[in-house]
Amino acid sequence: MPVLTAVATLGGITFALTSLLAVAHRKLHVEEDPRIDVVDEMLPHSNCGACGFPGCRPFAEALVNGVTLPGKCTVSTDEGRAAIARYLNVDVGAEERRVARLACAGGTNVARNRAHYDGLGTCRAAATVSGGGKGCFYGCLGFGDCDVVCDFDAIHMNEHSLPVVDESKCTACGDCVEVCPKDLFSLQPASRRLWVACRSLEAGDELLEDCEVACTACARCAMDAPNGLITMQNNLPVVDYARDHRTKAPIARCPTGAIVWLDAAAGPEKGGAAHKIIRKGLRPDGPT
Repeated sequence: MPVLTAVATLGGITFALTSLLAVAHRKLHVEEDPRIDVVDEMLPHSNCGACGFPGCRPFAEALVNGVTLPGKCTVSTDEGRAAIARYLNVDVGAEERRVARLACAGGTNVARNRAHYDGLGTCRAAATVSGGGKGCFYGCLGFGDCDVVCDFDAIHMNEHSLPVVDESKCTACGDCVEVCPKDLFSLQPASRRLWVACRSLEAGDELLEDCEVACTACARCAMDAPNGLITMQNNLPVVDYARDHRTKAPIARCPTGAIVWLDAAAGPEKGGAAHKIIRKGLRPDGPT
C-alpha cells in the first residue's frame, strides 16, 4: 500500500508540473521571425565567429533584428552579402576582411635551437619548458598547434616548420591567436601588406646568431618610411596603419628581411638589401 501511495503521489506531481509547463509555454512563447531561417540559409555556415557573433544562426537573428549589417560577414561573397541586404531591405554595410598574420619568419632553416626539447609535441607544452629551447625566446616553436586548431584548412606548416596562412581560406576566427603560446598571430585587415615579421624585443647584430632573419633594431625602415609611418618601440618597428601604408620603401634597406611586403599571391617580399638565405640541411640544434 505505501508503494502505491508513493507512485500515485509521484504521478500527481508529474502531472501538475507538466500542466504548469504547458500553460507557461502558451503564455510565454514568442513566435520566431520566419526570416531568420531564410537568412540563416543564405549564410556560409562556417560558424567562425569573425562577425562578432558565436555562429551563423545568432548572426542571422541579429541581422533580422536590425542589430548588425550583412557586411559583417567577411567570409561570405559580395553576391551573398548583397542578396541578404536585398532580402532584408537594408544596406550591405562595409567591413574589411581580416586575416591572420604571423609575426615570425624564423623557420628551422634560419633559426637555431639552444636546447633539445623531448616531450609532448605541441607548442604549448614546449613553451612551458624554458620557453621551448629556441635560441630566440620570442620565435615560433614550430610544432603546429595553429595548424591543428584551424578548422578551415587555412594554416599549413612548411618544410621549415613555420606556419603559412592561406589568405583565401582564412576566416579570422581567431583560434590560432588563442592557441599560440608566443602570441605571434594577430588578426589584421587584409589591406595591411607592410608587415613586421618579428616579435623579438632584443637589439643588436648578435641576435643573428640565433635567427638570421631577426629584427636587429637598426631602425633603417623607420628612417626610410614616409611621413612618420614607422616608429621604433621596444626595439621593434611599429607601423602606423592609420597613415597611408601602401609603400614598399621601408623594406628596401632592411638587412635581414624582418620587415616585408606581403603579396597576396606571391607571399612575403623582402627588400634588395636583405641577405640571401641559402636553404640547408638541418641538425637538431639548427642550421648546418
